[in-house]
Amino acid sequence: MGARASIWFVLHWMVTCSAVSMGGKKSKPEVEPPLLDKEWRAVPWKAKAENLQFVRGFEPFKPRNDEKNEDQHIRILLHGPTGHGKSSFINTVETVLRSKMTDRALADSCGGKSFTKKYKTYRITKEDGTFYPFVFNDIMGLEKDKGVCEEDIKLAMMGHVKDGYTFNPHSTLSTDDPDYNTNPSLSDKAHVLVCVVSANKVHLLDDGVKKKMTTVMREAGDMGIPQMVILTKIDEACPEVDADVRNVYKSKFVKEQMELLSESLGIPLNCIFPVKNYHSEITPNDDLEMLILMALRQMINYGEDFVDNL
Repeated sequence: MGARASIWFVLHWMVTCSAVSMGGKKSKPEVEPPLLDKEWRAVPWKAKAENLQFVRGFEPFKPRNDEKNEDQHIRILLHGPTGHGKSSFINTVETVLRSKMTDRALADSCGGKSFTKKYKTYRITKEDGTFYPFVFNDIMGLEKDKGVCEEDIKLAMMGHVKDGYTFNPHSTLSTDDPDYNTNPSLSDKAHVLVCVVSANKVHLLDDGVKKKMTTVMREAGDMGIPQMVILTKIDEACPEVDADVRNVYKSKFVKEQMELLSESLGIPLNCIFPVKNYHSEITPNDDLEMLILMALRQMINYGEDFVDNL
C-alpha cells in the first residue's frame, strides 16, 4: 500500500470511528432559519398612541357643491373567501377603538359555509355617543359554486344594495327588489374595497374562488375604487409570529404569502397588510393593535383620497 493510500486509510478510519463513537449519526444539513435578520417593512411599534389619536380625530370629508348630507362617512367594503376573518377584523377594529372586547359582527368559528348572510353596515360609537366617520360593510363570503354573487358585490360598490339585504347565492339583486337602492348617495357607495384572506389558506385558495376575487377587484379598478388586502391569522400560519407578533415582517413565510397574493391578485405589495385579529385574548395587546391601526389608517387615507378626487 502506497504512502498516500495509507494516509487516506488512516483518515477514513478515524472519521468512521468518530462517527461510531457519536452513535453513528451523520451530521444533518443546516436548516434555513424561518426569520430574516431584520424587518423588511418598518413598523413604528411604539407609535400606537399616535395612530390611535389620528383615527379618533379623523374628520369626515366635506361634500362638494354644498351638498347637505348629515351622514357623511368613508365606506369600507370587505369581501373575500368564506371563513377568512372578515367579521373578526371588524370586531378587532371596534375592540381597538373602544378599548374593550366586542363581538357584534358574529364570526364563523366552525368554517365551511358562509356565516354572514345579510348586507350589514357596522358603525362604531365614540366615547361621546357619536359615530366614527367611517363604516364597514360585511358581506356573504365567496365560495366556489355558491356564496355571494360577484354582481351583488359590484352593486354594493355602486351603492345600490340597501342595508339588511339577504344575499342569494343563486341570483343577484334585481332592480325591482325593495332592497335595491335606485338613487344611491355618495355615502352609500364604497370608497375602499378590502379583500380579506387568511395567511394559512393562501395556498389552498380554489381557482374558482380566486377567479371571483379577481373579477370583483377588476370591477373596482374600473370604478377607480382603491383596494387593499388584509392578510389575517398570521399567528396561526407562522409559529414565530405566534410567539411574538413583532416577527411579522421578519417571517419568511408571511412574506412569501404576501408575495403570492400580490402576484395572483395583481395588487401591489404595499397594499397588503398582515394582521392578527383578537380571538382568544381577553386583555389588550399593543403590538396586535399597532398592526390593525396601520391597516385602518391606510383605509381611511385611501377612502378620503378617493372622495376628494371625485
